[in-house]
Amino acid sequence: MPEKIKPVDVETLKALVRTVPDFPKPGILFYDITTLLKDKTGFAMLIDAMAEHYIEHKIDLVLGIEARGFIFGPALAYRLNAGFVPVRKPRKLPAPVARETYELEYGSDTLEIHQDAIRSGERVVVVDDLLATGGTMEATIKLVKQLGGDIVGLGFAVELDFLKGRERFTGLDVFSLLHYDE
Repeated sequence: MPEKIKPVDVETLKALVRTVPDFPKPGILFYDITTLLKDKTGFAMLIDAMAEHYIEHKIDLVLGIEARGFIFGPALAYRLNAGFVPVRKPRKLPAPVARETYELEYGSDTLEIHQDAIRSGERVVVVDDLLATGGTMEATIKLVKQLGGDIVGLGFAVELDFLKGRERFTGLDVFSLLHYDE
């Protein structure tokens, strides 16, 4: 059983996030986590805080959504003594895949996972850097269910509360460490 983790000061982590106005377009305030990631203490605190939320849940697999979920997923999987599974954009995985297409504001996108990545009944946490509207996570949930996985939780480093993405996931444990109202 992994050891218990001490609580983290969320305000300390928020102070490490850079805000960039008018990116990627005018009127958008971008929360840049690269400044948190490069801080070795901040990054460790973030992973430990995410792990603390799931450490008692006997997680089998952590799924990370391309691309920034690949930053958090393996580190969290290591901390939880679980395996890591990447959820990728099309044509990146070499073996047979399950595929889910989802709608974006202007078009659609697709995610893929190896068909043998999850065994029926395996306990899964899905992680990504940011919860905005929730479309990408919703597609990933469909893939997990298609393969028979049991979703224990959805983990995010940052949540943009004002976009209400969490509302798509009633009945699921949604954990976000850093919350922003605008």
